[in-house]
Amino acid sequence: MFTEYEQYDATGLAGLVAAGQVTATEVLAAALARIDAGEAKFNAIAVDMRSRAKAQVEVLVAPQAQAPLAGVFAGVPFLLKDMDLTYAGERLTCGALALRDYKPTETSEIVKRYLAAGLVIMGSTTTPELALKATTETALHGATRNPWNLSCTPGGSSGGSGAAVAAGYLPMAAAADGGGSIRIPASYCGLFGLKPSRGRVPSGPAVGEKWDGCDVTLGVSRSVRDSAALLDALAGPAVGDPFMIAPPERPYVAEMGAPVGRLRVGFSTVSPVGGVVEPEMVKAVQAAAKLLESLGHIVEEAAPAVNGAALSRCYMGMYFGHVAAAVAKFEKLAGARERSYHPDTRAVALLGRSMSAEAFVTMRAAWNDFARAVGAFHEIYDVYLTPTTAMGPAKIGSLETPKLQQQMVKLLVAVRGGGLLLKSGIVDKLAFENLQRTPFTQLANMSFCPAMSVPLHWGADGMPVGVQFSAKLGAEGLLFRLASQLEAAQPWAHRRALV
Repeated sequence: MFTEYEQYDATGLAGLVAAGQVTATEVLAAALARIDAGEAKFNAIAVDMRSRAKAQVEVLVAPQAQAPLAGVFAGVPFLLKDMDLTYAGERLTCGALALRDYKPTETSEIVKRYLAAGLVIMGSTTTPELALKATTETALHGATRNPWNLSCTPGGSSGGSGAAVAAGYLPMAAAADGGGSIRIPASYCGLFGLKPSRGRVPSGPAVGEKWDGCDVTLGVSRSVRDSAALLDALAGPAVGDPFMIAPPERPYVAEMGAPVGRLRVGFSTVSPVGGVVEPEMVKAVQAAAKLLESLGHIVEEAAPAVNGAALSRCYMGMYFGHVAAAVAKFEKLAGARERSYHPDTRAVALLGRSMSAEAFVTMRAAWNDFARAVGAFHEIYDVYLTPTTAMGPAKIGSLETPKLQQQMVKLLVAVRGGGLLLKSGIVDKLAFENLQRTPFTQLANMSFCPAMSVPLHWGADGMPVGVQFSAKLGAEGLLFRLASQLEAAQPWAHRRALV
């Protein structure tokens, strides 16, 4: 038994395997034992692929193998996110009953790169239906629970990945972020999570970009160096990609421990949508600001000149349109009938179908204003510091739409009442209701900039609280340098969920 398994990050495990101190078979067995021991409590696994993982390891360690283990993470167990990351022949449910039997026939570019890095894919993690919420609870898979407090959500939409890493199943897991879906679970689960810039990681071959460039894939991890090495393994364009971004000056892992310099940091704890920011989140930012000052950085209160209400409205417009398109796409690909989706998904799809092309384009064009404001901010400040979320993780079931409201939605869908909904001012209402808990993350997505949640604070209740740092387009290297400095100054790897 490899009893020291949980003591190592992914880089450390790969080092042990490469040195012959432990075999990939033993590492996989340790990971599967953690899953078998914890899954009844945490419910983080959507699709079990252990048979394929065992076969993959057998090939890697066979005496007759033509080549030794290859890849920076050779022999390290890994979990995909059950959304968009297609693995030919394996189920991809996207958290939806309508897609419970869907098996893609093509492997996505990102999954190919995970495999090329030597990662042993043993399954996929739970996500809310079509990755639409910041809580991971579905009719198909049930509720995924936060290992720090089983009564709470691990967040979403990469909630299963956050829970799996926090529970000790493995040191890192795949995650994707279209409005905070890497950073929110990282914050709620005491992990590190970085969302790369648009174009840094490919989305193909099925799509050129996801959610108009908002959605980017990487992972959540216990250590900064794991996320840096993972981005090194994933970064770079694929054939036919529509966008190119300047490559980094050096590998991201080379940023670990590299001089940071004296940064100028602007910070804010004011919700851009005008909602409440809980005191513990404010305290986390204030503590981070003091830590930065102690490290020699200049810190002052400042924020990009962005209209938060307008940003939220434009984000929701994109969200509506893409959900409608996704529902139509999966009906063609998998025969997934719309009536099989949750009423919330059906309502959003209805709004998307009811919105005019003119309205969509007008909202999308406003993203330029947000990106220009962020660009102007970063002419003065190297980094923007905020809470990752405005509130702590919600209790399981507390955000479920009331049954009466679900019935009203079903009626509106039946009579195609999307136009009535749009005229009722529902867009602004939904923007506030959906984003009041997590209003700080969308700006980086809509300006295409990198942003990270760093686990620097734990509340009086013992729950982790992440703080968010964002930088200008393409500045992942700067964020990794800063994260490495913060990790050294105030380590978090020794902290473990208590349940």
